[in-house]
Amino acid sequence: MADHSSSEGPSPQNAYRPDALAGEDIDAYLTRHQHKTMLRFITCGSVDDGKSTLIGRLLYDSKMIFEDQLASLESDSKRIGTQGQELDYALLVDGLAAEREQGITIDVAYRFFSTDRRKFIVADCPGHEQYTRNMVTGASTAELAVILVDARKGVLVQTRRHSFLCHRLGIRRIVLAVNKMDLIDYDQAAYDAIVADYARFAAEIGIEAFTAMPISGFKGDNIAGPSEHMPWYTGPSLIEHLETVELGAADAQDRPFRMPVQWVNRPDLDFRGFAGLIAGGTIKPGAALRVLPSGKTTTLERIVTFSGDLEEAVAGQSVTLTFADEIDCSRGDVIAAAEDPPQVSDQFEATLVWMDDDPMLVGRAYWLKLGTQTVSASVQEPKYEINVNTMAHLAAKTLTLNSIGVAEVHTEKPIVFEPYADNRTLGGFVLIDKLTNRTVAGGMLHFALRRAQNVHWQPSDVTREDHAGIKNQTPRVLWFTGLSGSGKSTIANEVEKRLAVMNRHTFLLDGDNVRHGLNKDLGFTDADRIENIRRVGEVARLMADAGLIVLTAFISPFRAERQMVRDMLPDTEFVEIFVDTPLEIAEQRDVKGLYKKAREGKLKNFTGIDSPYEAPENPDIVVNTVEMTPGEAAEYIIRQIMPLK
Repeated sequence: MADHSSSEGPSPQNAYRPDALAGEDIDAYLTRHQHKTMLRFITCGSVDDGKSTLIGRLLYDSKMIFEDQLASLESDSKRIGTQGQELDYALLVDGLAAEREQGITIDVAYRFFSTDRRKFIVADCPGHEQYTRNMVTGASTAELAVILVDARKGVLVQTRRHSFLCHRLGIRRIVLAVNKMDLIDYDQAAYDAIVADYARFAAEIGIEAFTAMPISGFKGDNIAGPSEHMPWYTGPSLIEHLETVELGAADAQDRPFRMPVQWVNRPDLDFRGFAGLIAGGTIKPGAALRVLPSGKTTTLERIVTFSGDLEEAVAGQSVTLTFADEIDCSRGDVIAAAEDPPQVSDQFEATLVWMDDDPMLVGRAYWLKLGTQTVSASVQEPKYEINVNTMAHLAAKTLTLNSIGVAEVHTEKPIVFEPYADNRTLGGFVLIDKLTNRTVAGGMLHFALRRAQNVHWQPSDVTREDHAGIKNQTPRVLWFTGLSGSGKSTIANEVEKRLAVMNRHTFLLDGDNVRHGLNKDLGFTDADRIENIRRVGEVARLMADAGLIVLTAFISPFRAERQMVRDMLPDTEFVEIFVDTPLEIAEQRDVKGLYKKAREGKLKNFTGIDSPYEAPENPDIVVNTVEMTPGEAAEYIIRQIMPLK
């Protein structure tokens, strides 16, 4: 087997051979590799620092490509490569057509390779700021980061951004690879200056240690072996360092036991087990366990796997646990050591990395997914945004694409968590847009807010059922939505008059009226509209708890907020009524002259003109005010919601 680590470039194709055992006896080959440790790492940095080329070189030097792949690489290198007539190793990783055409990495590319000592999964992360969200995805499961710096350019903005994110995401093993040393004639002084510059920045963001090395991914210097061009560097080659760096599995095993429940395994009436991936600690049959958030305790009976029961299980293993007692436990719960359980709360401080093209909307309800838990959550106005160049804390009203900030996160119900610094599984989360299902942010929990521990629900002996019984009716929230001028308030008023004649107990919340008092501090930005509806929804819920039939007349332009209010109430108590009036008709009516002002530019953020209205997709009731008079619409609504108790 030829040595491919020299700086003279790769050997001819006929001299390249992968491990012969893989072709002769694949079972023996797999058995030999079965018990190797696994390191997941990422390569990141700025654009054109050589990340894909480096990974391609690692695959080549570890003999993880076959002759047909090498032939294809040679052909592609001549046709679309960027290295003249030499092999373009980046083509082994840049698989998307758009990547090859532009010579950049867009998506996260995962590649597997192994050496005689260890197995590896490497994520090639894009360098463009536009794709920072993809870099966060790759870093979220990595134990080590190789941060590349172009020796000609030094430490750039994306170098700092990616380093900061890696540190915040819990990666404590950092390699600073100063790449393309061949293009600066292997100048030690230039290398030392880059390392010193990076060291100053690393100290500012809390990186306590990193391993620096000069390399050339293209020429192979210090990749698989020492470089003859840099005798002044006496440290390990990159592969040697990756093979010997200490892994974090031992750290996870030393922590208290935690296992988020992914699935309740119930194949028959005689077996009930709880399956999941152990996120921390070790466990043996007979151990005392606590199930959170309920807090119920039990004893571990068995550790079940496909290969048979285990006497002990450790962090990183997927197992099924059975209990000595029949207690309630389901997906999303966390099984933990009884004497040292994680925390439970519904209000937190967190670092957020915003990943969506649309900015964060303060107060909007997003899905928060943490481990196997999924709850509705909202984000408050950021405490500050972080400037990754200066580490300064900047004032911010929201977060935009690739912004990093610190904010409070409130969940609709308590979740089980630990600070991200202690447990990445129970401290890291994503936010998902409820309508588009896009992942809009990644987050890291810091701590629970103290007020969350001091505020509790006060039980009342008179229940909401008692309130409804006294009034002899079923509570309802009749939510009228539509454009300004559609007739919401008029129809709601007509409905309330008819209900009053029927001796029903009602209350009408009108959009204009609540802005004289409850919401007088709110404007008409998207964030203020969201908060407006949140407050009204909370008031409507309290009134429904009191047994009332509540009528609300609000534009409420966003589906997400209308769904948020629906989620506050029992399924049958929220009735969405779409007052369907075309924009041109509503504008013709223009009773308040608002459309005219909006058209003249005197009224900003006006729904239907320069602010969107998201019509209901599946409203409970639709009334068309072009075809119906307000009285006819009211009668139709009454017939739809009857009988009312």
